[in-house]
Amino acid sequence: MGYVAVKGGTLAIEESTKRLKYERLKKGLVLDCRRIESGMRCLIDQVMSESSLYNETLAAVAIKQAEGSPEEAVFLMRAYRSTLPRKHYSRTVESEDMLVERRISASFKDIPGGQILGSANDYTHRLIDFSLIEETDEEAVGWIDTYAAESGSQKDKTDLTHLPKVLDYLRNEGLLPICEKNDSEPDDITKESLQFPTSRSERLQILTRGQTGAVTSLGYVALRSYGALHPTVGELRIGNLPIYIDNPLNDQNDDEDAYYIGQIKVTEVESLFPKDIQKIKGQKELEFGLGYGICYGQNETKAIAMSILDRCLENGHLEFPTHNEEFVLLHIDSVESTGFISHLKLPHYVTFQSKLDSVRKSKKDEIQKDSTMESNEELNP
Repeated sequence: MGYVAVKGGTLAIEESTKRLKYERLKKGLVLDCRRIESGMRCLIDQVMSESSLYNETLAAVAIKQAEGSPEEAVFLMRAYRSTLPRKHYSRTVESEDMLVERRISASFKDIPGGQILGSANDYTHRLIDFSLIEETDEEAVGWIDTYAAESGSQKDKTDLTHLPKVLDYLRNEGLLPICEKNDSEPDDITKESLQFPTSRSERLQILTRGQTGAVTSLGYVALRSYGALHPTVGELRIGNLPIYIDNPLNDQNDDEDAYYIGQIKVTEVESLFPKDIQKIKGQKELEFGLGYGICYGQNETKAIAMSILDRCLENGHLEFPTHNEEFVLLHIDSVESTGFISHLKLPHYVTFQSKLDSVRKSKKDEIQKDSTMESNEELNP
């Protein structure tokens, strides 16, 4: 694909950049990054998930620079991420160690530790709250103080740090296969080019980095038509996971000699998929398969859709595009998809002129052919 330089383009580009800044500032108000970080939690979580970089402050800056465009903000975060050195690798994180904020199951009414509704829009009226137009910082601080006082008086004794996994009870009953631990080093899609067929670690990485809308759309497609899957959410949990790294001065990797470096909030989903197993004498038996989804922050729809696609890709099916790993994994990345579509705005003068020349030549040949035929008809009436 050939491109040519535009003469005098430097000045035009500089003016375009100035115009971009003008559009951001023309109303005379500047967004405070701390306010973005505070008031746009869901957008922050989405950008961090799709960029594979957990830093709320950086995500807020990227969102401000991108004027709220998630795709552009992810592009900025990915570009910055590529400049960072890898100094350490964390220890394997166990989701059982999560400090839970929200934990629900659509499969069981009563679960050990109880259903914890936490923060969600699921139980609100979808009506615009016009009072937010006049909301002030003072009102927010006052509401927080009142809420803190009420919460302090209503605390229960539930330990939210080591809540059991709901599906472990199905495993204990022999109703769900036990997942054997795989201690092999996972593949890293940021270091090696993707090769098909992929490993599950590669698929999960791409799915969790995938554009939220794309992952959700393909998950919806798998529900509605291709395969017509209908899972049940065994457990959805949101909370903070502690991150530890080994002591860099100790090669023994002692379990007690590790450094706590912080925590990350994630959404984790385990979905159950019923399937019929053919037994002897034509009999069928119902079993359950598992789909898994996890992503940064609170993004429940994406995590559920990810669990659906995980199950689709784990089984595979030539008839359904949602079960084809090349179709799914090569088309859900935010940076690659928006970048490839956006490149159509760049100069294509050489290739397009070549096509124009071809069309003009074809038209000219057609006119000459028609003229020749008319001349022959006049000579031979």
